[in-house]
Amino acid sequence: MTSPAADRARYDRATAHLDAPLALVDLDAFDANADDLVRRAGGKPIRVASKSVRCRTLLERVLARPGFAGIMSYTLAESLWLARSGFEDVLLAYPSADRAGFAELAADPKLAATVTVMVDDPAQLELIEHARGGGTEEIRVCLELDTALHLFGGRVRVGARRSPLREPEQLAALARAVAARPGFRVVGLMGYEGHVAGVGDSLTGRPLRSRAIRLMQATARKELAARRAEAVRAVRAVVGELEFVNGGGTGSVQQTAAEAAVTEIAAGSGLYVPRLFDNYTSFRGRPAALFAQPVVRRPGVGVITVLGGGYPASGAAGADRLPQPYLPQGLRYDAQEGAGEVQTPLLGSPADDLRIGDRVWFRHAKAGELCERFEELHLVQGDRVTATAPTYRGEGRTFL
Repeated sequence: MTSPAADRARYDRATAHLDAPLALVDLDAFDANADDLVRRAGGKPIRVASKSVRCRTLLERVLARPGFAGIMSYTLAESLWLARSGFEDVLLAYPSADRAGFAELAADPKLAATVTVMVDDPAQLELIEHARGGGTEEIRVCLELDTALHLFGGRVRVGARRSPLREPEQLAALARAVAARPGFRVVGLMGYEGHVAGVGDSLTGRPLRSRAIRLMQATARKELAARRAEAVRAVRAVVGELEFVNGGGTGSVQQTAAEAAVTEIAAGSGLYVPRLFDNYTSFRGRPAALFAQPVVRRPGVGVITVLGGGYPASGAAGADRLPQPYLPQGLRYDAQEGAGEVQTPLLGSPADDLRIGDRVWFRHAKAGELCERFEELHLVQGDRVTATAPTYRGEGRTFL
């Protein structure tokens, strides 16, 4: 692994002919991260979370590698677009109310064979049925298990509020409802344990909180493994063998892969390794996706101002959702201004070595959301740009 200073020099040389702002993906780091995900998955295939990549070129690149199979999409419109683009086995990870999209899905044999939709409520089946129009194709359905950890008799909940289906018998009941409705078939089950896969367990300067997170996650993994296995058995008793049981995420690949009931792992952020994935004891990836903002002002000693940069990530608001001034190391935000809409002041001794037109390289807090800000990604190998790939935005696709 190269040093941050060496990476900065490489990125500056590679993009010297380009004007900032710009975004790049270091393909050597991207490929190394892909290899590490496969290693941690221990032989189980990885389904790529497209929301964390949002670039068809890079989706194609990773899916061409051994150990990766299928896409986990985030909207029905995106799912249909990817299926029409030649991607196979697309699992929509979130319920949809896209009636026009369901009409397209039910009317097209190829789309219906490629795309699986998420259901956790009979009302969603009703919506799809009413949206069919004249479409008669069978709709492939995945059921989602609520993975949240309940403590103290359910008075404390740890985990995302996603599916209402927590107990195995609830999943079995919905599986029966799907089986009783012509034109639908249950093919899979999914459970995303975000409180394990998406929460770092080694927070700098916070040893007690880190220990508490590790204890919570160990408890959550044990509880979920047993409940997920029961849920799979319950659903199989209704519909027979399932094509897939999906679980996990970048931060829990090896732990989720160890569950016998799980047949595939979901991951995507681990390819780019944004700043929120720096705080894990179980793995260490290489930052692969960065963006550069040009220095446009020097307000004083120890201060520079870059153009733009106010790209906060989704989730609960906080400093950890801001991009990280990454290269040169040692820059920080002004607490009174933070990351600005059209300009961002940065403080620190490295500012005195930067001149107008120089670049500051940032890491986004989350993975694919960076691509909503840029139309293209410059793909870097060594110290040169070898290709430029459009993001979803660059292809005129903004799904959410």
